[in-house]
Amino acid sequence: MPVPSCPVFRLNGGGTDLPAHFETGLDRILTEPLPELTGRRFGLLFNQASLSASGIYAADALAERYSPANLVSLFSPQHGLWGEEQANMIETNHSCYRPLGVPLYSLYSRSRQPSPDMLADLEMLVIDLQDVGTRVYTFIWTMLKCLEACASARVPVLVLDRPNPLGGVIAEGQLLREEYQSFVGLSSIPMRHGLTMGELAKWFVCKYNLDVQLQVVPMSGWRRGDRFPACGRHWICPSPNMPSYRTTVVYPGGVLLEGTNLSEGRGTTIPFEVLGSPFIDELALARRLNACGLPGVRFRPTRFRPTFDKWQGQSCCGVYLDVTDQHRFQSYRSMLYILHAVRQLHGDQLQWLPPPYEYEAIKLPIDILTGGDEVRVAIDAGCETVQLDALSTTAANWWEDVRSSLLYE
Repeated sequence: MPVPSCPVFRLNGGGTDLPAHFETGLDRILTEPLPELTGRRFGLLFNQASLSASGIYAADALAERYSPANLVSLFSPQHGLWGEEQANMIETNHSCYRPLGVPLYSLYSRSRQPSPDMLADLEMLVIDLQDVGTRVYTFIWTMLKCLEACASARVPVLVLDRPNPLGGVIAEGQLLREEYQSFVGLSSIPMRHGLTMGELAKWFVCKYNLDVQLQVVPMSGWRRGDRFPACGRHWICPSPNMPSYRTTVVYPGGVLLEGTNLSEGRGTTIPFEVLGSPFIDELALARRLNACGLPGVRFRPTRFRPTFDKWQGQSCCGVYLDVTDQHRFQSYRSMLYILHAVRQLHGDQLQWLPPPYEYEAIKLPIDILTGGDEVRVAIDAGCETVQLDALSTTAANWWEDVRSSLLYE
């Protein structure tokens, strides 16, 4: 029988109460088999964060529920199945998934979408990935590339939905300008987009008029105001520098540091929660930022020594982002203030890194991260903070544009 429709919940005051019964899309089709998947040859796009409620990897759980003979191929996104590879064009090779003896194709290799040969034996492609709610996290673009490839190959797509860890009521950042598209942004969405993978899949199909048969299995027990802790599940890192739920909270802004010569804390145990470099005056920077009165965060002067990546082995002076109220904290806006303050305090010592970055060889990384050149130009010009506020605000028509794709009200 078909998977029942997801119950509709009204937005609560902050999503702090645990749901009476939460299930991901994967959990639901393990509990109640999906007729469209039964007896069909299918592939699965997943990684180590694609777990069932009982802690079984999606590939093993689906093979057991729907017969190992029907799961004929597997696909992994950036960082590989096990999250071994670091960021920025560090590719993963094709391999074999030993527990099931099936091919494992990397979709972050010479190509970032499945080839016709990879899809030739499939009657359906299943996608089960944990997103982090930020435009530049490449899992959503891998999904878009799969939708496009499956449209050409006439292969139906089944998306098993998972929560947006940041909830689904707040967006941050201006819409990406089309001329700044890259693999960290292939469509005009804000930095913090507020959608789930299933909702984005629906929106992609509509926006690009993709001729693909798409079915989304929604979660049950998830409300738009719910953050990841409200789901009652353990966080499993979907990539090597996303070790905790706290990381997802600071990531929409913290990721901008990848376009600068400041360390974003890679090579520490708290990436994106700290930032710094040897040239920063940590006391002056913390004082300046705390004086701004940004909501939901305190800036604590700190030092750290990265074990790899930028400033490896050197003592970096900077700040720790002490998030005191995750519901009020605005990560993207806060990072614009941070970059502005570093420029004001240290001038040209703050540098914008050159390309290549995520397969873009011409445009500056900071520009494809922010979705345009406005942020860089404003900070270099010594803008007023009111301009930073405007650059961190999402156009009102974003929610209107995606309204018909929302699965949870």
